[in-house]
Amino acid sequence: MSYQLELRHLRYFLAVAEDLHFRKAAERLFISQPGLSRQIKQMEDDLNIELFKRHNRKVVLTPAGLYLKDEISRNLKNLDNIINHAKLLQDGKQGKLEFGYVGSAMQEIIPNLLVNLKKKHTNVQFGLKEMDNQKQIESLLHQKIDIGFVRLDRVPKGLNIKPVLKENFCLVLPKDHSINSTNFKSLHQLKNESFILFDPSYSPSYYEKVMQIFTDSNFTPTISHNTIHAASIYKLVENKFGLSIVPKSLQQGYNMNVKFIELNNIKQHATLSVVWDKNNRNPLLSSLLNMI
Repeated sequence: MSYQLELRHLRYFLAVAEDLHFRKAAERLFISQPGLSRQIKQMEDDLNIELFKRHNRKVVLTPAGLYLKDEISRNLKNLDNIINHAKLLQDGKQGKLEFGYVGSAMQEIIPNLLVNLKKKHTNVQFGLKEMDNQKQIESLLHQKIDIGFVRLDRVPKGLNIKPVLKENFCLVLPKDHSINSTNFKSLHQLKNESFILFDPSYSPSYYEKVMQIFTDSNFTPTISHNTIHAASIYKLVENKFGLSIVPKSLQQGYNMNVKFIELNNIKQHATLSVVWDKNNRNPLLSSLLNMI
């Protein structure tokens, strides 16, 4: 058996596998639909593998096709990374790292890492994308980012996770609220208030940890709003729509009419972790992990 495949066959296959529609895939690839059909048929014949089930106008991946879609997509991404890295070397640059992160990681952790990495790799390039925890995991599994900073306790098989910051939570109140650091005794004092929290989809484990704080304070909070952005939380608190609880590091970088009371007498702590794909071959990733 000889495989007469070219890179274009793989890209054609992925286009059809993603769209599950030959005409749409052909338009995206700027080739004719009959030409695309011939290329896919040639690939199936050469591999002796049926990749698609064709039912009238409906196209469905076979189990073998679904497997190849995932594997080829991952490995083509690796090939793209290799070629892009070679181009960076050609241009006198030393490489690029794609970061995903939750907002609090940008307060100190990531800026300090970038400064130190720049000292060692002068011409390194960075891509920075703020995204929720689950989006980071998906992006890591598909190698769209090299490293993520998440608030999760566990990650899927194939990814590594390492805690980098353990910090206290803080209560967030409007600046003119009657409760302050002097007269604050426990969260139970605020049982009749409404609370604004990070959305559970942001991180189910993080949300559960915050809810445990309320359980330990012997009340169930009234949650008026959920959001995924700290700035939105602070704006709502500032305008007296409720109070909030956030990691201590999120005190920095915002200039709003709110105040913070550190909850240093509770057992719960906010943990920021770094997560990466153990099979990622980006040479800069090892250097970054050594710094961490």
